[in-house]
Amino acid sequence: MPEIDVRLVDVTKRFGPDVIAVDRINLEVRDGEFFSLLGPSGCGKTTTLRMIGGFEEPTSGLIELQGQDVTWLPPYRRNVNTVFQNYALFPHLSIYENVAFGLRRRRAPDKEIRRRVTEMLELVELPGYEQRRPSQLSGGQAQRVALARALINRPAVLLLDEPLGALDLKLRKQMQVELKRIQQEVGITFIYVTHDQEEAMTMSDRIAVMSAGHYEQLGTPEELYERPTTRFVAGFLGVSNMLKGRRLGEDGSYAVVEVVGGSRVRVPRDRVDGRAEMEVGVRPEKIRMLASDADVPTQLNRLQGRIAHASYMGVSTQYIVQVADQADLTVYEQNVERTVEGSIHRQGESVTLAWMPEHTFVIGTGAATGATPD
Repeated sequence: MPEIDVRLVDVTKRFGPDVIAVDRINLEVRDGEFFSLLGPSGCGKTTTLRMIGGFEEPTSGLIELQGQDVTWLPPYRRNVNTVFQNYALFPHLSIYENVAFGLRRRRAPDKEIRRRVTEMLELVELPGYEQRRPSQLSGGQAQRVALARALINRPAVLLLDEPLGALDLKLRKQMQVELKRIQQEVGITFIYVTHDQEEAMTMSDRIAVMSAGHYEQLGTPEELYERPTTRFVAGFLGVSNMLKGRRLGEDGSYAVVEVVGGSRVRVPRDRVDGRAEMEVGVRPEKIRMLASDADVPTQLNRLQGRIAHASYMGVSTQYIVQVADQADLTVYEQNVERTVEGSIHRQGESVTLAWMPEHTFVIGTGAATGATPD
């Protein structure tokens, strides 16, 4: 088993008598992993990060860093560093001195400082920038310098609080790749806070999806996207088609579930987990849209519908399909076969929607949300 770098046990943070920012969260972050706290504004992710860094004191609970209880230790006595969204570079210092700042505070020898600053600037791909000032850097370059300054002291854990939030979309995507590369090269545990689903999915080994002071689900990006366990996670990580269902019986390794209009779909039995009532879901890109029911292989789930709306989105077309006058399902189709004149499917056209039973996920009505370690 990998070692645990950060452990939170029943950590709660209250602001006054009425506001619970973090509600008895339990969390374990493994050594060397890129771990993200993902969620909307006000969910408690930044407060959780600040408690790990020592910038906020918990109301109750335990915080451990590499097995040591640091719950009440100030930031400077914890082997962590933080990278903020605003970079926090010293404008009057050169890039060399900004990066060297932590080593100078530790009174490291000049020779070691030169070697380590050179190593860090090479790591973030900014060699030759030593004598520039922060005002002479682009946003992406400034963020790389902030990262180099945070890493030069070799912290056990690096905390990153929405560090890419101030960058434009193209630069954010480039920096996502760079951050993951740097994390893998240095092998340090990163704990990353973001509200951006794509950002978290691109970089993270595991993600805790947070809501209302706790996490709803914790897992790898693939687990969270393919098998969400709550409605919140299903909706926060992309678009999900959700249908109320009632279990009718079994068909081999599948459960048979009745959904809209009396239609039946098959779901892997282990996902139903004995439930009688549930919601079944499928992602829009998992669905194939066919003109005839006869074209659908027998092993696939199928629903009959009518196209209510079609929207061109560049690489794909989004269709809204009305099923049994009760539900609107979203379908994404790649535009490989699309002609210049328009979509191969038209508004008002009757279609059959088909998908593999394995692409169906299940959310139990009244299921409890997760607040315990993975």
